[in-house]
Amino acid sequence: MAITIKSSLFLLLVSHLFLFTFINSYDFSIQEATIDDIQRAFADNRLTSRQLVDFYLHRIETLNPVLRAVIEVNPDARDQAEEADRERERNDGGRRSQLHGVPVLLKDSIDTADKLNTTVGSYALLGSVVGRDATVVERLRKAGAVILGKASLNEWYGLRSFGIPDGWCARSGQGVNPYLESGTACGSSSGSAISVAANMVAVSLGTETDGSIICPADSNSVVGIKPTVGLTSRAGVVPISPRQDSIGPICRTVSDAVQVLDAIVGFDPRDFEATKEAAKFIPAGGYKQFLNLDGLKGKRLGVVRNPFLALLNKSTGASTFENHLYTLRQRGATIVDDLEITDVEIILDQYQSGEIVALLAEFKLGITDYLKELISSPVRSLADVIAFNTDNPDLENTNEYGQENFIAAERTNGIGEEEREAIKKMANLSRNGFKKLMKENELDAMVTPGSGASSVLAIGGYPAITVPAGYDSNGMPFGICFGGLKGTEPKLIEVAYAFEQATMVRRPPSSLTLEFSNEAYF
Repeated sequence: MAITIKSSLFLLLVSHLFLFTFINSYDFSIQEATIDDIQRAFADNRLTSRQLVDFYLHRIETLNPVLRAVIEVNPDARDQAEEADRERERNDGGRRSQLHGVPVLLKDSIDTADKLNTTVGSYALLGSVVGRDATVVERLRKAGAVILGKASLNEWYGLRSFGIPDGWCARSGQGVNPYLESGTACGSSSGSAISVAANMVAVSLGTETDGSIICPADSNSVVGIKPTVGLTSRAGVVPISPRQDSIGPICRTVSDAVQVLDAIVGFDPRDFEATKEAAKFIPAGGYKQFLNLDGLKGKRLGVVRNPFLALLNKSTGASTFENHLYTLRQRGATIVDDLEITDVEIILDQYQSGEIVALLAEFKLGITDYLKELISSPVRSLADVIAFNTDNPDLENTNEYGQENFIAAERTNGIGEEEREAIKKMANLSRNGFKKLMKENELDAMVTPGSGASSVLAIGGYPAITVPAGYDSNGMPFGICFGGLKGTEPKLIEVAYAFEQATMVRRPPSSLTLEFSNEAYF
């Protein structure tokens, strides 16, 4: 049933009144609550996991018809929360993870062996059955997290067609930025970022091949960590590229994201080569030890302005970025300014760099293996997916958005000479570009405004953290991105956390941003 915008706002006001009463009855603000806040409330008996799940489910029910950030919720989430509450009540003295009893939303490309679907936003995979949880999900469950549901995304990561809008998938429609209706939610982990930004959950997981964590986190004023490739297992996650795919947290604070990172990293025999190589980077004692207020002291930070600064709103973005550089200096960092990345214009062009050539072939290989491993599925090959989209144009908006990249991928035949040359070219671009920049200038991190540097980091498998940095004159968020060489997460965490704590830029979306011109459907 269609509800007019005035009716929608009335429901939102009633919802906020309910939430206000609920929150104050516990003398605890769930909105914007961090993982540590939640655990203190659990410990003080001011909050239960079941109440927290109910809060988020109510929030999703109220806001998701407009924001389209959640594809489906877990029918067993309340049961999982109640089990977490019983475990705390038993008070067995055991040390529990900080994620115990905390709800988590997963991008809808991360397998869960439960009642939830894993579809990459497409009807083609609806009803498919996976054999087991993705490794990152196994680790979240082991930590005691509650699996709340699946977040929306760019369907098939946007790889189906470049005509697919950021944040759109067939199953949930168009994801909406909670700060600015006309602003992009970016992708492909759009739903994960929107949900966290709008306080529909505190913790989410996204995936990145090139920008898919960094860009939506940047655009929705939240924190995203894209780990070194292999630091987190990709087993049980719908693949694009074994060279570039990475799984990481999207949260509202650096501390929350780091605690999630600690829970999901590590060697996995199901993703043997990549996780074995990256496991050497994991520090004894984990990553939380690097949440250091003085983390900027002594750091050498290389600032790359061109061409990334030009992508920001000049009325506010440039001046805000300058202010942040001043803060970095004041907190003890050495700024090496106006650096240039060799051949950056080629790196940022997926066709010139060879990235798209490699990704299409890698995707066909990866998706073929993934589909074959499903216990049951309506589709068993990329050709089947293409046929489904062709046969269901109304469901999949095939006529409007197309699937030219899928068709191109289907024509590939493994990693041949063209693909090997493309991969070699990217390796050379990365070595002579970003890696050379970091080594020659003895940098701890590269600093760039916005999310435009994602390809620079993606083609080399390098890590990055984005932190909220400001809002342009229209209220659209933007972030600051810290990138580093493989395994430098400890340095990036120190820098990102110290910057965040010195600036505290993030603010929640105002309820006024929900006065959309479109109708909401409940």
